[in-house]
Parts: sequence; C-alpha cells; structure tokens
Amino acid sequence: MSNLRFKYTILYVESVAETLEFYESAFGFKRKMLHQSGDYGELEAGATTIAFSARKLMSEIGKNPGRPNAANPTFEIAFETGDVALALNRALAADATLVQDAKDMPWGQTTAYVSDNNGFLIELCTPVTAAS
Repeated sequence: MSNLRFKYTILYVESVAETLEFYESAFGFKRKMLHQSGDYGELEAGATTIAFSARKLMSEIGKNPGRPNAANPTFEIAFETGDVALALNRALAADATLVQDAKDMPWGQTTAYVSDNNGFLIELCTPVTAAS
C-alpha cells in the first residue's frame, strides 16, 4: 500500500480572489486562505483542498498553462451532494454556466454539469447507488 495521499488540486485562473468568491457563492465552500499577493488561494472542501493559482504567476515561474474549455474539457471536478437540483440552482444563481441539466444515469447516479467563472467543467452528482 502506498503512503501517498491525494492532497490538493490547483486550477490556474485569471483572478484567484474572484474565483474564491465564485466557489463560495456557487458551491458553499469556505475560504481556507488567500495569499497576500493575491496569486494563490485555497478552499476547504472536505479531505481534499481545492487550490487556485494565478495564470500570471505560473507563467512567471516557467509554466505555460492552457485555458479551460467546458465544451472540450480535458478533465472535470465532481462535487457530490444528496440534492443535485438544489446544488445546480445555487450554482446557476451564482452565474455558473449550465452545460447539462440534471439527469438520472443508468448506473444509479444523478448528474448535472456547469462551468465555473473560468470555464472549468464541474460535475454535481449524487453518490452512485446500485442500479435496479
């Protein structure tokens, strides 16, 4: 067994402060921290941290981050909830963009998709249950 554990995901964004505000409003996460430079911030999201870093900072340290595109995603972030419709309505009220309305999937899960204020694809989903 590995002694590694998944610690955090960092999304590269234009404005860390605006992104933190969006996730607080759209998904109800609590701010863990925003560095005084404004170039890095984190949200409390259960056992794993969601972190954000400014695109400008990443470019300055030699990385060349691509831009997210919810219409052609390379990954998604999933937030599990017991009420997808409620979570979806909250996200849309905070100006998330609807990608796919709530749908019951054949594997016993309800899912919906939005994109955040940067264009990252977010899945809202119930826990997977045994399909009948």
